[in-house]
Amino acid sequence: MKKLKGAYSALFSSNLCCRLFCCAVWIGLLWGCAAVPTKTQLGDKHQTFEENTIISSQLGRPAEFKELIEDLDRCRIIYVGEKHTNVFHHEIQLEIIQAVYQDHPNLAVGMEMFDRSYQTFLDQWSAGQLDERTFLRKVHWYANWRYNFSLYRDILNFIKENHIRLVGLNIPFHIPSKIRVGGIENLGDDDRIYLPEKIDISNQDHREYVAGVFEHHNFGGKVDFEDFYMAQAVWDEAMAAAVADNLGNEVMIVLAGNGHIQYKYGIPHRAFRLTNAAFRTIYPVAVGGNVDLKVADYIWVTRSSKNRQ
Repeated sequence: MKKLKGAYSALFSSNLCCRLFCCAVWIGLLWGCAAVPTKTQLGDKHQTFEENTIISSQLGRPAEFKELIEDLDRCRIIYVGEKHTNVFHHEIQLEIIQAVYQDHPNLAVGMEMFDRSYQTFLDQWSAGQLDERTFLRKVHWYANWRYNFSLYRDILNFIKENHIRLVGLNIPFHIPSKIRVGGIENLGDDDRIYLPEKIDISNQDHREYVAGVFEHHNFGGKVDFEDFYMAQAVWDEAMAAAVADNLGNEVMIVLAGNGHIQYKYGIPHRAFRLTNAAFRTIYPVAVGGNVDLKVADYIWVTRSSKNRQ
């Protein structure tokens, strides 16, 4: 009888533990689902927008994709930002490239991901002369940009298939680092050839943004802020100069990190100073959090990569 009672007790305990475990899992799933953000708030206006919403800053309301493309058709330069690791940001970049290409087959695409010293290989890619493996080796993708190529594969394949001109906008990646740790005055002649003719460091908003970035890095006193800021200004100014030098009579779509296009003080205003060409900025932002309406001409709310199903 004692053995029988012990068996019932063990069975009851086992069932209870099982029930408690299942209940905990179920609650965890509910909480997990509830924790996934579904909307983004616009500044202090207490307006919220769901994923895949395009917000026009000028109109202060959502815009249809057709409206966006009609507006972009009036521009010479189109900046589309990204968080480098967010696959959904790259998907909308491709969507915009495909739509603009329909009306502008002479389209050029400028990319932060390549520095201008690789232009010969970018031309070969656009001409369909290189396979993917050879291309990645020739541009030293994983030594320079380092992010997973799969994030950009569809964009670059569309460029290749349609023989769209691909332009490297960046300066060699070691140059900003050298400026950060040694100052621009200590660059060698081989590096100086990549510097822009003019470097504007007068924009206070841009300086404050970079100061915020600087404060989140622990350089252990080895980096001076003025050198850090000069490195960022050179970086943006050089890419703006590359946009201007390669614009020609084409329409150009520029793909760069959000930090280079936000509030237009990175690349866009600098390129405008050189080209006087009409432009628009599109700022992708993952759902959740808060975004300032003034950050770009258009804000595109996307899903977060980590929530991809």
